[in-house]
Amino acid sequence: MSSFVRPFVILAAAGLIVAGAAFSSQFTPAAPGARPSPSQEQAPSQEQTATQEPTLKINVDLVNILFTVKAKKGGQLIPNLEQNNFKIYEDGKEQKIQRFSRETDLPLTLGLLIDISASQERLIDIEKEAASAFFSSVIRQKDEAFLISFGKDTQLLQDYTNSARLLRAALQDLRGDGQTPMISRGPIPNVNTGPVPQMGTPKGTLLFDAIYLASNEKLKSEVGRKAMILITDGDDQGSTYDRRGATEAAQRADSIIYSIYYVDHGFYAAYGMGFGGGGEGDLRKMSDETGGHVFTVDKKHPLNEVFKEIQDEMRNQYSIGYESTNPNRDGSFRHIEIKVDNPDYRVQARSGYYATQNDEQ
Repeated sequence: MSSFVRPFVILAAAGLIVAGAAFSSQFTPAAPGARPSPSQEQAPSQEQTATQEPTLKINVDLVNILFTVKAKKGGQLIPNLEQNNFKIYEDGKEQKIQRFSRETDLPLTLGLLIDISASQERLIDIEKEAASAFFSSVIRQKDEAFLISFGKDTQLLQDYTNSARLLRAALQDLRGDGQTPMISRGPIPNVNTGPVPQMGTPKGTLLFDAIYLASNEKLKSEVGRKAMILITDGDDQGSTYDRRGATEAAQRADSIIYSIYYVDHGFYAAYGMGFGGGGEGDLRKMSDETGGHVFTVDKKHPLNEVFKEIQDEMRNQYSIGYESTNPNRDGSFRHIEIKVDNPDYRVQARSGYYATQNDEQ
């Protein structure tokens, strides 16, 4: 796993410049109290430094796909299948499987992205507790994780570390960003705030920008198993990138998106917006196209149980590698389908990949 960590762009409403297709971001310091990256600490502890992994030599032309298999009824994970149980197709043509493994112990690179916008503020304490327990149980010495918050801007609260202690400490820095609530791309009237400027698109919840930045600035340069976990109600407000751009960035970074759909229905009801949280459809599309899943939090399915299910999925993955029969690296999107020989099972995998040169992904 790469030890090189590129600086992370913080997207602020005043630091965004768009000209045609160009996107320019300004580097700004993290918020006061934010945890430094391991390289910024004067004396990194033994807890922070992972044991050096042996070099893994791979065929750079091999297409590698991580996936899980579940029962169609009940959704239970199916962990003990073999290579001969699967066939893989690219753009409808069967491919020869050249590598197959059950990836239960491969190092994991993980990003946790937490929505701190107005509609999520009352849920933050619950999220801190559940995410702290998750980091304690899932992060091993050879794994790495980072923590990002997003609302009206996007901040890296903890850079790559294998220290559950540092990640738990960074979670304590989570605060609602206190912006005027934005619903359906317009401000909710509030007699205490005065007039709200209407120039441009309101910046309220930069969900898609957070995914794009996490993919491009953090995950793209890493190798091995990679995943993002989102905690949000899925309502994007004011991002520069749209859902398709965010999904493409995750696909190019070879990252799975696990979405935790968590809605504060009381918040939306207080502003006459019904039950709110209309972003589940976008979350489902992003997760489905990257090989992940959407988990809904409710009274019967609390957040700590959702984290346990995500942990189980990440520890029960398969990996297939094949060399495409189409050798052209023309940048096109290649559709992938993995079929399992049991009609009672279904495969959960990314929808495809971009056939770019290996240094352009």
